[in-house]
Amino acid sequence: MDNRSCWKERLLNFLQGGKKYEVDAATEDWRMLGGLALLCGILGILAWLLETTALLSGAWLILLYVLSMLAGGWDALQDVRVSLPKGKLDIHFLMVAVALGAASIGAWNEGVLLLFLFSLSGALEAFAFDRTRKEIDSLFQDTPETALRRDAEGIFIEVPIESLVSGELIQIKPGAIFPVDATVFSGESAADESTLTGEAHPVAKQIGDTVYSGTLNLWGTVEAEVLRRVDESAQQKVMQLIQKAQHLKASSQRFTDRFGTGYTLVVLVATMLMFFIWWLGFGIPAFETTESLRSSFYRAMTLLVVASPCALVLSIPSAILAAIAWGARHGILFRGGVAIEKLVKVDLVCFDKTGTLTTGEMSVARIESFPPGRELEAAQLAYSLEAQGSHPIGQAIQRYGEAQGLELDSIEGFRAVSGMGVEGYRAANRCLLGRRALFLEGPMAERVRGVPEPSAELVENWVSCGDLVARILLKDTVRKESRGILERLRSLGIQTVMLTGDRRETAEAVAQVLGIETVKAELRPEDKVAQIETFTNRGYKVAMLGDGVNDAPGLAAAYVSVAMGIRGSDAALEQSEVVLMRDQIDHFLAARALSEKATRVIRQNVTIALGTVLLMTLAAVGGMIPLSVGVVAHEGSSALVCLNSLRLLFLRRLE
Repeated sequence: MDNRSCWKERLLNFLQGGKKYEVDAATEDWRMLGGLALLCGILGILAWLLETTALLSGAWLILLYVLSMLAGGWDALQDVRVSLPKGKLDIHFLMVAVALGAASIGAWNEGVLLLFLFSLSGALEAFAFDRTRKEIDSLFQDTPETALRRDAEGIFIEVPIESLVSGELIQIKPGAIFPVDATVFSGESAADESTLTGEAHPVAKQIGDTVYSGTLNLWGTVEAEVLRRVDESAQQKVMQLIQKAQHLKASSQRFTDRFGTGYTLVVLVATMLMFFIWWLGFGIPAFETTESLRSSFYRAMTLLVVASPCALVLSIPSAILAAIAWGARHGILFRGGVAIEKLVKVDLVCFDKTGTLTTGEMSVARIESFPPGRELEAAQLAYSLEAQGSHPIGQAIQRYGEAQGLELDSIEGFRAVSGMGVEGYRAANRCLLGRRALFLEGPMAERVRGVPEPSAELVENWVSCGDLVARILLKDTVRKESRGILERLRSLGIQTVMLTGDRRETAEAVAQVLGIETVKAELRPEDKVAQIETFTNRGYKVAMLGDGVNDAPGLAAAYVSVAMGIRGSDAALEQSEVVLMRDQIDHFLAARALSEKATRVIRQNVTIALGTVLLMTLAAVGGMIPLSVGVVAHEGSSALVCLNSLRLLFLRRLE
């Protein structure tokens, strides 16, 4: 059952990529509902005062009550007009039926009160969802529609951002928004990347650095080379993840979705049965209400109101949308209610090493060729093989090649070797770049075996082509500040495990610095999957944190998959249920805390909603409450669960 469907459908349409007029409609709806509720209240109070003071009676008084009820029930009537011909019965139908029933027995005040509170509750609910929508909308509201592109004569002209393609040069002035993902070609500046990461700290941008669409150029004019089209940009990834989140419902939310036409029919039938039981079974008058005895019809109308699951329908989606919005504003993307519900249950976390437990900002320490003398050729070959690489090692080689001014060789037949490296062909010679294990078979095996492995703080990648064989030694930086986060996880009873394809010595050196309990090293992607399945079979709820292509299978196998950073590979992002847009694992702790708070709010909402329905239904069956009390309880619980969910938007800290 979809309560307040008109404005809610517009809101969801926006979250799924709707146009601006649909966005504005969501804001207009809660204001319109609020205005109609106010008009209903004013006319209703005026009619009551005139009736009480005997200043007005008869047809004119009834007309005033009717106008009040039309104002309060306008939204419900519009929904019934659309849904009833389709055979759909929902809460709007029940409210209209009760209001007409109350009017038919002269209970005008109760009918007006019902529609006033129903309209006011709808306005509060629409406001809560609109506030949530604005939290998300604010992330993307400043996206430019045009960019300055350099033409063939070297002049920068204004063009639509949709026309930009990879390789073109654009100019971004101070204070402007970066229109697409690009690489700085000349100049330097700093960027505010809070729309992606949730952190407003300036990020330095120099030649060779990547800038991301939707982020703010703070102070310097830069020229940048377009990396990808606007519809493939980092910002679009965020928007697509948020859009998909609306379709992925938690199991608890799927439970409330069952309260549709079937439930409405059950309520109608039960109410009708109770009417006859009260009338024929207990001898209560059918329609005549006295001061001491309410009629069977009056009691049936009360039961119809309190049995409607309006608050229950709203209790879970309102909390989930609020949590998604808060997370998006603070660098945490949940891909739907399923992820929010599951994350709090995690009791074991598997971390990839590179880019997760380490910064991932690797740099080339030195290059060694065997025999010596061909280091430059090896660097150029590695640069050519990693020209399109997204793994931190590949990006480090790219930066090294750009800084050294190396040229790209022509590589054909390029392909990735799963979990091991890459290969291609240069002038009919097979070229390889990757881990030592990739070279332990074939013509270069003996030369590679004869070279001792580097010290633990260095990572080696070998490269060969024809008679050339060399290795590139890189170094990474451990996220030392993450040690406290890992200790916090353990204090919560969550075990920590490192899963990495790197050498055991390197992995254990990192684990020792950070205090990781268990280390599984030298793993291929399928090995990571096997490890996660082993933990799962032991009864653990496993979360996997990773950022690379080789992490995607492990992410898919985990109970909860978490991608590190919007800069992570598309494969990792596609498999993830949670995205930590700021490349720090402390956001995982924040995500779990948000999941815990959202789950707590959902439980509170369901308790309020179910408790109100059960308590008021029992009271209504026993004839212990008037219609006005049932109305206040029903609409009050609906407004309360939405306002309770709205609290999630105003969290300042997650502790």
